[in-house]
Amino acid sequence: MQRPPDGAQRPSTHFMMHAQKGGMICNQFLGNLLPLSSSPAQMWFVSGCKQSSFALPWRTLLAYLVALNLLCPGSAKLRVVALNFPVTATVGQDVVLHCHLSPCKDARSLDIRWIQHRSSGLVHHYQNGEDLEQMEEYKGRTELLRDGLSDGNLYLHITAVSSSDSGSYMCTVQDDGGYVEAMVNLQVSDPFSHIVHPWKVALAVVLTLLFASFVIIVFLHRKQAAQTKNLKIKDAVLEELPVILVKKIEEFEKENSQLKKQVAELVEQIEEFEKENSQLKKQVAELVEQIEEFEKENSQLKEHYMKMVLSAADLKKQVAELELGESSPNQRNMGFPTG
Repeated sequence: MQRPPDGAQRPSTHFMMHAQKGGMICNQFLGNLLPLSSSPAQMWFVSGCKQSSFALPWRTLLAYLVALNLLCPGSAKLRVVALNFPVTATVGQDVVLHCHLSPCKDARSLDIRWIQHRSSGLVHHYQNGEDLEQMEEYKGRTELLRDGLSDGNLYLHITAVSSSDSGSYMCTVQDDGGYVEAMVNLQVSDPFSHIVHPWKVALAVVLTLLFASFVIIVFLHRKQAAQTKNLKIKDAVLEELPVILVKKIEEFEKENSQLKKQVAELVEQIEEFEKENSQLKKQVAELVEQIEEFEKENSQLKEHYMKMVLSAADLKKQVAELELGESSPNQRNMGFPTG
C-alpha cells in the first residue's frame, strides 16, 4: 500500500470505515460488469461478501465514494447477485453455484431456494437452519454451504453432475422485505459423448438386430403357446358339452314337471274360487231381496208415521178447541155475577 507523503493530512478512522464499505458495494456492482477476460487486478474485488481486501491508495477513496454515490444512490434494497457467465463442468465433477446477497446480510434465518428453471423443481430448499424437500434426482447430491451464510453467501454444492444437470438455476431469497432472485447457468459437458468408433456402431447394430430377433422369436413362441392353450381349452369344453347338455335337459324336465304340478294346483284353486264366487253371488241376491223388502217395510212405516203425525195434529186442534170452549163460560161468569 502506498503511503501518503509527509505532511499530507490522513483520513479519519470513521471516514476510512465508510470508504471501505462503499468500496465493497462498488466492487460487487463493478464485478457484474467485468468480462470473463478480466485481469487478476480487475477480478480482485468480485469474490463475494467479506472476501476482498481494501488495498488501494487512500487518495483514490474519494473517487470510490463518488462512484458509490453515482452507482448506488442511497439504495439499501436487498438483492441477489450472481455470476454473469456460465459455470462449466464435466460429467462426474462437483460444482459450486455462486450467489450472494447485496448488501451483505446474514442469511441463516432466511428462506433460500435453488430452483431448476427448466422443470421449476426444487433442487435445494433451506429455511431457518433446516434442509427441506427437494427433487428426487438431487437427493443426497446437494448441499448449501453453511460457512458463508452469515456473510450473505448462498453457495450451492452439487456432486457428481451429469448432462441432465445442464441448464439455468434460480437462486431465490424470501424475507420480511420481499422476494428476490438471480439466475445461474450451468453447462455440463461429456468428453466421451462425441467420440464414436465404427466398431461401436457395428456392435450396436448387431446387438440391436439380435435383440430384435430375440424379441420376435419370443413373441412368436408365446403366441403359438397361447394358441395351443386356447385349442386345448376349446377341446376340453367340447368334450364336456354333451354331459352339460344332458344335465341341462334333466334339470329342464324337472322344472317342467314342477310347473305342471303348479298349473294343476292353480286350476283347482280357480275351480274352488268359482264355487265360492257362485255362493257369494247367491248371498248377494238374497241380500238384495232383503234390502228390497226392508225398503218396502220402511215405506210402509213412513206412511203410518205420517198418518200418526196427522192424527196427532187433529188431536191437538181438538184439545185446543175444547180448552177455548171451557174458558169462555168462565169468563162470562166472572164478568156478570148472578143476582
